[in-house]
Amino acid sequence: MQIGFLGGAREVGRIGITVKSQKSKVVLDYGVMLDREPGFPMHVPPKELDAVILTHSHLDHSGAIPIFYINDRKPLITNKLNLELTQVLIQDFIHLSSYYLPFEYLELNTMMHSSKHIDFGVEETVGDMKIKLFDAGHTPGSAQVQVEADGKKILFTGDYNMEDSKMLKGATMDYGEFDAVITESTYASEDHTLRPELEKSFVEAATEIVERGGTVLVPAFGVGRAQEIACVLSANHFEYPIVLDGMAREASRIMMNYKEFLRDPKLFMNAMNSLDWVDGWRDRRKAARDPGVVISPAGMLKGGPSQFYVSKIAKKATNAIFLVSYQIPGTPGKQLLEKGITLVDGKVRKVKSQYRHFDFSSHCGASQLKEGLRRLGGKPKVFCVHGAEGNCELFAEWAKTELGLEAVAPRTGETYEI
Repeated sequence: MQIGFLGGAREVGRIGITVKSQKSKVVLDYGVMLDREPGFPMHVPPKELDAVILTHSHLDHSGAIPIFYINDRKPLITNKLNLELTQVLIQDFIHLSSYYLPFEYLELNTMMHSSKHIDFGVEETVGDMKIKLFDAGHTPGSAQVQVEADGKKILFTGDYNMEDSKMLKGATMDYGEFDAVITESTYASEDHTLRPELEKSFVEAATEIVERGGTVLVPAFGVGRAQEIACVLSANHFEYPIVLDGMAREASRIMMNYKEFLRDPKLFMNAMNSLDWVDGWRDRRKAARDPGVVISPAGMLKGGPSQFYVSKIAKKATNAIFLVSYQIPGTPGKQLLEKGITLVDGKVRKVKSQYRHFDFSSHCGASQLKEGLRRLGGKPKVFCVHGAEGNCELFAEWAKTELGLEAVAPRTGETYEI
C-alpha cells in the first residue's frame, strides 16, 4: 500500500492523506488552513478516488471536501452526526469567507447527498479495501479510520482523546496489530491539566465572578467545546444563568438527535434544558449586561457573537473572559492572553475585565499520545502529522528511541510504501 501526505504535515490545519492499494484509492480527511486566507491541501484529481473518508467535522479536517463534488459524486464515508455537523461548519465557512473559494453551496449539497453512514466497528468495502471507524473521543461522532488491503492494516488516528470528558468516552486504542499508524502530534510536547482539577477551578472561578455581579464570557468552539462547558457547569450544579449563543445553538440541536454518541445523554439533556438560548439581539444585549455565564463562538474570538460580547464585557473589571479553546498565534484570543488587549468597538484596547485560559483540550496530551502508541499491537511504521513547532519531529523521535519503531515526520508531498 502507498500513503501520500497532501497537507497537515509538520503543521496544524489542511490535513489530507491518500491511501492507495493495488486497485483502490481513498482520501482520509481534506481540510483547510484557517489563516488570514484559507490554505488547501495538495490537489488530488477526483477521478482517481474511490471514496472520501471523514474523521470529524472541524474545518481543518473537512473544510475542502466539497472540492471533490464539483463534477463527481464520490461516496463520503462517515457517520450521520459528523456529516450534519460538517454541513453547519462548511455552510458558515462559505458564508463568512471573504476570499474566493473553489466551491459553493451546490457542491456542499452534492457532498451531503453522496454520504454513506457507517457505525463504529462496522466494516465497509471500497474496491479491494475494508474500512472501519472507531470512536476517537475528540468531538461527538469523531472517528479513527482503519484501512485494510493487500494484506496490510493502517490506522489513521485523526484527532483523538483517550481521557473521558463530561460529554464523551475516551478512545480505547485496543484495535490489535497494524502495519502503519498515522497519528496526530498536536500536543506532543505538553500534558494537559487533569480534568477533575480543571473543571473544579473553572466552576469556582465562574461562580466567584457571577456572585460579585459580573458576567463571564466563555468563547468556545461551536462544535464540542461549547456543549462540554455547558455539561461541566451542569454536572457541578452551577446555579446561575448560562446563556448559549451563535453556531453552538444549531450544533447542540443536532447533537440532541444523536444522543447515542454521548457518554451521558441524561447529563447532556439536563445541560441543554438548563441553558437560556439566545433568540435575537434583545437577548444578546441582556446576556452581556446580566450576571451569569455566556457561552459563544468563536473560540479564538475571531468572528461569531463573541465579538459583540467582548466589546461589552471587556470594559468592566467585575467581568471575566475565560478562554477554553486552543488559541492559534495571531488570533484575537492569543493576543488577549499574551498582551491583555483585544478589539473593542473597532479599536484595539486594553481589557479591563479578568481574562484566563482553561485548557479544556479534546486532544491527547503528550503522555496520552505515547500511551496510545504503546497500546497498538505489532511493529507499525509510524507517521507523525498534525503538529506545529517541531511536535511531529519530536514525537517521531520518541517513537524511534523509546519504542524502537520506524517513525517519521513526513513532509507535504511525500509518499511512502507500506
